[in-house]
Amino acid sequence: MWRFLRRLLGEKPMTKVLAGHTAPAFTLASTNGGNFSLAEALKKGPVVAAFFKITCPVCQFTFPFLERLYKAHSGDAVSFVGISQDNGRDTKEFLTEYGLTFPGVMDEEGYPVSNAYGLTTVPTLLLIAPDGKVRVSSVGFGKEDIEKIANELGQHFQKAPAKVFLPGEAVPDYKPG
Repeated sequence: MWRFLRRLLGEKPMTKVLAGHTAPAFTLASTNGGNFSLAEALKKGPVVAAFFKITCPVCQFTFPFLERLYKAHSGDAVSFVGISQDNGRDTKEFLTEYGLTFPGVMDEEGYPVSNAYGLTTVPTLLLIAPDGKVRVSSVGFGKEDIEKIANELGQHFQKAPAKVFLPGEAVPDYKPG
């Protein structure tokens, strides 16, 4: 519903990489000392890419839900990556503070990867299919968008979608980034 209202009001998307577009390739340094290559990850299966800043309260709210989705797919050929717009030390602290176990990488000075994706807001979440096409593009926290990622992954792996939100948990439908 929020997406419909934003379009109705004439708001432009806050990323130029939308569902159906090809995701720009990137390789970035990981917090664990290695590198993460989108092209290499896509050879294994879909990729959930989540852009963030450590000081972003909506990122802080969103990322534990992504961790639930990551854990639900721990045995599947899917890669999750948090793409930080902060330095390595701060990114590691963020990952630890929010209990995140999926890989974190740092966008380089000047944010070349964020710029290639046309980002103006974080968090921005993308589900990228193995063919490099974006299946889901989401800005801010969208409960419906995270459920769509869970559904798409469930379909891809031919199993029931992961339950990201717990029964009785008060979760808003949308939080702008």
